[in-house]
Amino acid sequence: MNDKIILASASPRRKELLEQIGLRFEIVPSNAPEEVLPEETPEEHVVRLSISKASEVASRPDADGRWFIGSDTIVLCNRQILGKPKDEQHAAEMLRMLSGRKHTVLSGYAILDRKTGEQRAEAVATCVRFRNLTEDEIARYIATGEPMDKAGSYGIQGLGVCLVAGIEGSYTNVVGLPLCRLTLALEELGVPTFLSSAGSN
Repeated sequence: MNDKIILASASPRRKELLEQIGLRFEIVPSNAPEEVLPEETPEEHVVRLSISKASEVASRPDADGRWFIGSDTIVLCNRQILGKPKDEQHAAEMLRMLSGRKHTVLSGYAILDRKTGEQRAEAVATCVRFRNLTEDEIARYIATGEPMDKAGSYGIQGLGVCLVAGIEGSYTNVVGLPLCRLTLALEELGVPTFLSSAGSN
């Protein structure tokens, strides 16, 4: 078993975030199902899916690596989970719901150490406040195509930043990974990062 880090996600945003902190990793997208269970809280939902994604990749017969990172992000408005839009109409409905209001972005992450069996997983919340949006602005934003693969139908790292009046909490959490918490968890598991002595040798 080598000491490679595996990101169990095809998300280009998560790839960019991990590259931002200088991690060397490989991408192996997870095939874990992403269904919502009726009895779980939103926090439990993102943590369960994060663990499930990392575990699914780590348990493959051809799995090649030691540390496996899984993650899941949802938008929560009035305790209602807003995932990725099904179509443009659905995207417009979500953006109308978020217009002029505060909502919560929950990102779960999980890190599995296949060598020791250790695991770190948690959900991190960020409060996001949208400005009031007009119907024309919603239509123009949807026409860019950006909302269609984003939880809550917007991307704060792209054009969607123009819709956001303010945030309370981690910016990278809204993008898809809470880098501050993730880096600390990686350190606890012995993963070399730029903050560690192992990472600076």
